[in-house]
Amino acid sequence: MNTHNYIEQNKQKFLDELLDLLRIPSVSADSKFKNDVLKTAEFIKSSLEQAGVDKAEICETAGFPIVYGEKIIDKNLPTVLVYGHYDVQPADPYELWDSPPFEPVIKNDKIYARGACDDKGQMYMHVKAFESMMATNSLTCNVKFMVEGEEEVGSDNLGIFVKENKEKLAADIILISDTSMIDNNTPSLTVGLRGLSYLQVEVTGPNRDLHSGVYGGAVANPINVLCEMIASLKDENNHITIPGFYDKVEELTKEEREALNKAPFDLEEYKKDLDIEETSGEKGYTTLERAGIRPTLDVNGIWGGYTGEGAKTVLPSKAYAKISMRLVPGQKSHEITELFTKHFTSIAPKSVKVKVTPHHGGEPAVTPTDSVAYAAASAAYEEAFGKAPIPTRDGGSIPIVSLFKDELKLNTVLMGFGLDSDAIHSPNEHYGLFNYMKGIETITLFYKHFAEMNK
Repeated sequence: MNTHNYIEQNKQKFLDELLDLLRIPSVSADSKFKNDVLKTAEFIKSSLEQAGVDKAEICETAGFPIVYGEKIIDKNLPTVLVYGHYDVQPADPYELWDSPPFEPVIKNDKIYARGACDDKGQMYMHVKAFESMMATNSLTCNVKFMVEGEEEVGSDNLGIFVKENKEKLAADIILISDTSMIDNNTPSLTVGLRGLSYLQVEVTGPNRDLHSGVYGGAVANPINVLCEMIASLKDENNHITIPGFYDKVEELTKEEREALNKAPFDLEEYKKDLDIEETSGEKGYTTLERAGIRPTLDVNGIWGGYTGEGAKTVLPSKAYAKISMRLVPGQKSHEITELFTKHFTSIAPKSVKVKVTPHHGGEPAVTPTDSVAYAAASAAYEEAFGKAPIPTRDGGSIPIVSLFKDELKLNTVLMGFGLDSDAIHSPNEHYGLFNYMKGIETITLFYKHFAEMNK
């Protein structure tokens, strides 16, 4: 039996296992889910053991553990290091879900659940691809798995683990599925990722909440001030106004920009899917460019004062916002964090005090398209989909790609099978049944081609 037949015969089993995984609320950002996150790590360890690894272990960190597994069939063969994460984003606000986020349902050939695409569904494809190759005696490479539980909160302990386990993690290439492709008929390989600088700002006015009738108009309102400060961070062309922000941005050539914009993209369908009348962004760039090759600044949350039911005429003491900046090659997260902090503090009026607290960051990355691994991935997609994948740049961030390059001296191949419409990080996240199964098949083909090209 070949791997394709094995996958076809075990489709229901593969799906049932993923649904069980999705039922565990492994939210790393919320301490009330701590036991569930730990339970998920045990689930992954058990799945790797059942799939056929030589050994699997729970590696403790200062935070949530990293699951490691390996199958070494011949030390002379190439080794693939698979990275993924088993933690998920918070599901709030729950009331916006059409079905409970941790009670997966299948409708319209899609799995609806938190983590369905990011990253449980995509990570678990690798476990099932490995199982399929083991079951059919067709594994052509050594395989190592490293699945962490803190990706959604910044992977703070992954760097320590990588630095302390370089020999254990030695490989020829890193394989990750945590990105998207253009559509189910147009496969693509992500070759660029944006970095990230994420901060929280706090604006304090009076030393306590005040009656807005007694003090309104005489004392600065921190919410008003915060909104004005945030608004000033972009000009009329949606260009970020922080001094020095663009100084190290690596500009793409005219030819590179033209190639990027050749990817299939329907602007009207894009707007219809989001129920918006027009797009918005930095002047002089297309929607594809704004979402992939340009840096951004966005408010991810803002609060302060009274937000309960009914009215309370309060002039608040404090206002808060969470702000993220997506970064492109050339920019460094710590430098951008410093530039933001210096600028934001400098523009605050004397009527308030400002505090900026960095949360986490990551570096942008560009992966080579002239490597054997990229060629093997391209051949795998071509065999599975009947057409070669288009290289694209993804707007999201996977900071560990740069970490792996710096510490392990390894490049990464980003074989993502999600779609931009999968609503990751949003209510009603979903992942297509087609994508899940096609991903498993394509991953097995990568191993075949990677081994052949390394002979």
